[in-house]
Order: sequence, then C-alpha cells, then structure tokens
Amino acid sequence: MDIDDVQIDQRGKRAAPRFIGRLRMEAQAAHDVVAPHFRNLGFTALLQEDRRGVALEALPGVFSPAPSRLWVALLLFALTIVSTIAVGGQDLVDGQAVFNWGYGLSYSAALLGILLAHELGHYIVARRAGVAVSYPFFIPLPPPVGILGTMGAFISIKEPVPNRRTLLAIAIAGPLAGLAVTIPVLLIGLSLSEVHSLAEMRQAMPGQVYFTEGNSLIYAAAKLLVFGRVLPGGGEDVFLHPVAMAGWAGLLVTGLNLIPAGQLDGGHIFFSLFGPRAAQIASMIIAVLLLAMGFIWSGWFLWAVLVALLGRARAPLRNEVTPLDGRWRLLAIAGLIVFVLVFTPVPITIGAP
Repeated sequence: MDIDDVQIDQRGKRAAPRFIGRLRMEAQAAHDVVAPHFRNLGFTALLQEDRRGVALEALPGVFSPAPSRLWVALLLFALTIVSTIAVGGQDLVDGQAVFNWGYGLSYSAALLGILLAHELGHYIVARRAGVAVSYPFFIPLPPPVGILGTMGAFISIKEPVPNRRTLLAIAIAGPLAGLAVTIPVLLIGLSLSEVHSLAEMRQAMPGQVYFTEGNSLIYAAAKLLVFGRVLPGGGEDVFLHPVAMAGWAGLLVTGLNLIPAGQLDGGHIFFSLFGPRAAQIASMIIAVLLLAMGFIWSGWFLWAVLVALLGRARAPLRNEVTPLDGRWRLLAIAGLIVFVLVFTPVPITIGAP
C-alpha cells in the first residue's frame, strides 16, 4: 500500500491507526495479506473506502465472540408458539367469539415455519461463511397487543463480516428461504379460504374491530391465480383461513425486511451492491419517503424513525472496498426486485365495529 496520510483515532483507551493511500494489489488479496499481521499485534484490519483513496484501519482488539444462550432462544420460541396459537385460534361462530384449536395450531405452525426458514437462511449461510452469529431469537407479542402474535425474529452478527459478497449472501438468504416457504403456505391457505361480500363479512362480526390486509404484487397475483379474479373487487374479498393469514404475514415480514435501508436485509443488499456512501444516502432518502407514506398508513411514521436511526450506525466489514461482480451483482439486483414484488404500501386497514 502506498501511504499518503496516517490518522490516529481513539477507540476507547487504545489508539486506532488509519492508513490512507492506494493499494498495490486487489483489495481482498491485500486484506488477506495484512490481516494476520494485524491480528498478531492485537488489531483487526478493516479495509474501507475513503474520499482520498483507500483506508486501512487497525481496529484495537481481536474478535472472540461469546457463545449464544440456547435456553433463551428456546424459551422465546416457546412463548411465541403460545402467542401465535392464541392469535390464530380466534374464531367467530354465530357472531360469538370462540377459540378454535385447529386454527390456532395451523396458523402458528405456518407462520413460525416461515419465520424459522427466514432466520435459518441467515444462520446457515453465516456459519458456512465462518461468521459468528447468535441463535434465532423470536419475539412473542400476545393478543390483544399483537395482531399477528409476534414481532418476528432476528439473529445478531457477532463480528465483522469479511466482505460485500459474504454480506450479500447472508442478507439475501433469509428473505429467499422465507419466501420459498411463504408462497406454498399462501397458496394452500388461499385454497382453504372463501370469498364473501364485504357486507356479509361485517355482519358476521357485529361489534368486532376487524382489519383488512393490504395487497402486494405477489399477494394480488396469488389471489388472482387461486380465485381467477382481482380481489378485493365488486364488493367482495377473500375471508382468510388462518394458514392464508400466515402466508400473507410472511410476505409482509419479507417486504419489511427488504426495505433497502439501514441494518435491514434490504439495507445490507443495497450496501453490498452500491457501497457505504450510497447506502447511507439511500437510508436517509428512504426515511423521508417512509415519513411521507405515514400519512397513508400511520405505521410508517415509526418505521421512518427506525430507518433514520439504523441508517446512522452500521457494523463495519473487514473489506468494504471489493465490489460485487458478475452473478453476485445479479443476485443483489434480484433481491431489490423481490422487494418491489412483496412490499405492501398499506399493510393494514382497521375497520370500526
């Protein structure tokens, strides 16, 4: 590396030298050469973009991730099973609220199968790439607070990801794995569902608050495939079987995760494709757009705040310089296209009794 400047940043009690200049070899090869030497000195080598060229930062410390607590993951998963059964089992018979164990179990199994596939996609790819991650942690949200019975699930990455290619692989594996389960679940659920007039549906729920799910392009296409027409339409809509509701929720979660901003899966995909500067600018633009969309659906106000906060801080890559090439660029673009297909502009419309 031809060094033009050296900065000394303070990281806690230790200095972090930052060498700025031009590389003499391809970025990944250069990182592979210097990383072991930095590690022997007690530093982690980070190769980053800089407006003056390339920056090689010596981050104090060597990552030694602590093991995850399996019992916590299992406890949260068990609680989420209970909360999703409680939500899915709610039914109306002759206008009276009753609990249907068949509905509850089928909804819970379908939804948690989708979420588990999503998180295992991240987990398996990360572990195969040698990146330390936590177990999947589910977030229970019982009724009446939670409409779906859960706020989803997440895994945490415990050390810097090697490069953009690995970041893309980990980020996109979750949505694709989840979608591979979501689509058959949705089609099976829709085949179990019935179409009714909206007036009849409201009459069947006297005094009950209800919600109408929003359409994404894939969800609208699935209803067209199963029922042969666009729904809602002509004063009619589909009355979702719990399995279909789980499939719709899977599409919703996939769309939210693929928003190309911050630390979301879509933000990682965008970062891997366009780099750190473009990703930071995109996060701020997305936050403003979501803020404007909040006047259409109030939930976007919260997401705008979350994206604005998450867009500021991000975990560094060991090598942020090497761009994607060939099929990896196509894979990243495919991820952004999937986002367009599954995104739901107005996820939920609440109806008064």
